[in-house]
Amino acid sequence: MTPLRQYLLVFATFARNSLIRDMTFRANFIIEFVSSLSWVFMNLGFYILIFQYTPSLGAGTGWGKYEFFAFTGTGLMINSLAAMLFMTNADNFGNFVRQGNLDFLLLKPIDTQFIVSLQRIDWSSSGNFLVGLLLLLYSLRQMDYAPSFITVALYIFYAMCGLLILYSLMFMMASTSVWLGRNETLFDFWFYIVNFGRYPMEIYEGRFGRPFRWFFTFIIPVLVAINVPARFIARPLRPQTTQDWALAGFTIVATVTMLVICRLVFLAALRSYRSASS
Repeated sequence: MTPLRQYLLVFATFARNSLIRDMTFRANFIIEFVSSLSWVFMNLGFYILIFQYTPSLGAGTGWGKYEFFAFTGTGLMINSLAAMLFMTNADNFGNFVRQGNLDFLLLKPIDTQFIVSLQRIDWSSSGNFLVGLLLLLYSLRQMDYAPSFITVALYIFYAMCGLLILYSLMFMMASTSVWLGRNETLFDFWFYIVNFGRYPMEIYEGRFGRPFRWFFTFIIPVLVAINVPARFIARPLRPQTTQDWALAGFTIVATVTMLVICRLVFLAALRSYRSASS
């Protein structure tokens, strides 16, 4: 059996066990599921209210009502996957360190970062993914746009890049629990950073907007996590300019760089970890 197949089987086991655990406490699962969807629909209601007063987000940006809803659907899918796969695990990592349970994970015959990152799947976040997918399909229909196979393939590829960028940021912050003991405040900072990526980067203009756009594109690349895949399918750009292609190329570089930095930070955290027995 190849190592990749082994890891896929382990992940499938994690997913199945997590679903069984969630179904054991069905009332709690339903409450979390409905609560998550309520937050999504309240935001969609707010966006619908905004587009009653304006046809687009900024003149000449190309982000009209349904283009923006396609962008929002993309953001919902990427963020829901991040919450579903990684959020609970990143939050639990600090508990493993404080309680000494990380000792048992280090003894497992599998990569520690893999098991720490994916051992718990939050199925209650899956509703947001479905809403995002339906919103994207509805928006494309309203735009009367049928993307080609290549466009869909690029969209999926860059959506995965965006997911990996968010994962890297999340687990770099989670890894600091080895040094800080408790890092809830720093970990909450991840939510504030990700909020910058909830909107098209074209809105960050002017004297104050452009520094934010530059910083959250090239230093902490949360803007490209959603903007780039959405550009391939929402406006649609396909992309159309040299700058769009350069941004798409930078996203690949940013994804690889963030994954490497995340790995190095995680390994450095493990080297600094003192087991519960020490």
